[in-house]
Amino acid sequence: MTEDNEQRHREKMAKKKASRDKLMARKSAEGRGVTIVHTGAGKGKSTAAFGMAIRCVGHGMKVGIVQFIKGAWDTAERRVMEGFGDLVTFRAMGEGFTWETQDRARDIAAAGRAWELASALLADPQYRMVILDEINVALRYEYLDVETVLAAVKARPKGQHAVLTGRNALPAVIEAADLVTEMTMIKHPFKDGIKAQAGVEF
Repeated sequence: MTEDNEQRHREKMAKKKASRDKLMARKSAEGRGVTIVHTGAGKGKSTAAFGMAIRCVGHGMKVGIVQFIKGAWDTAERRVMEGFGDLVTFRAMGEGFTWETQDRARDIAAAGRAWELASALLADPQYRMVILDEINVALRYEYLDVETVLAAVKARPKGQHAVLTGRNALPAVIEAADLVTEMTMIKHPFKDGIKAQAGVEF
């Protein structure tokens, strides 16, 4: 790189830093919690949420995780999270995918039990993050009332983060969120006949 290029690069980066510093100066340092939604047809919604849970644990923060669809599967993430002791409450309270149960009343009852625990975690100021894994699926199928869920999310203690995962997030859920990420599937090995892999899917 020539000296002229180096100088142009320094000037460009200096302008970028000044712009960034000005932007950050307008941001609030207030410790309010944020509402996060991971949705879309692509893989990685729950995985991203678990990554944030590990970040919280690294800060010594307490995390609550309620799984609305996944049931009694022996998943690696559950084993890891349960290894953090009192810092993580992890409950898989679903009964599997809706096409497996084929029983709407049973699915609604399971979602109701999961919501009972989830709403208690959302009301508990000890928890700095509450992950409602696959709740978007339960809301889409009307196993839970979206207004009830959003009211509890809105009323949670200051400083607590709420994470709602699952495809097909309802417009009201997206509207209520501070951060929304849509996972887009471009390619998936399942379409080529490759089953779920340990360490990748579970």
